[in-house]
Amino acid sequence: MGMKRLLAAVLSTVFLGCAAGVAQAAVLVAKVDVATQTMEVIHYGKVIHTWRVSTARRGYITPVGSWRPKRMHRMWYSRKYDMSPMPYSIFYDGGYAIHGTNAVSRLGSPASHGCIRLDTANAAQLFALAQEVGPGNMKVIVTTTTGDALVN
Repeated sequence: MGMKRLLAAVLSTVFLGCAAGVAQAAVLVAKVDVATQTMEVIHYGKVIHTWRVSTARRGYITPVGSWRPKRMHRMWYSRKYDMSPMPYSIFYDGGYAIHGTNAVSRLGSPASHGCIRLDTANAAQLFALAQEVGPGNMKVIVTTTTGDALVN
């Protein structure tokens, strides 16, 4: 193989690898830290909001990981928990969702059955951003800065 052809093959492989990485990058990220009970909303790499959240209370879990939203509903009612309203739901892992809550006094401390609760106005903002960029361009990342297990 000539030097030019070898160089072209290497550059094409590098370019395709970079392009694949770009395709995987999310335009919108909802990054939740269970330890601090906060969510950073990152849009095009810039933190545009930091909000208090409520995640799983004692006896329940909020799974740690990274997901793309699976489905979104402006209003959902939990069949599992007495038809509780879940406004601006963004489902990311089975029955786990980010959604609004009226229990704003509990935000900043664990209070849910595992979902990530936000002030409803904040949930509406996140929902609108997710619709704008498309769920395929969003990631939900749940971490814990303490490294502890998330079973409360």
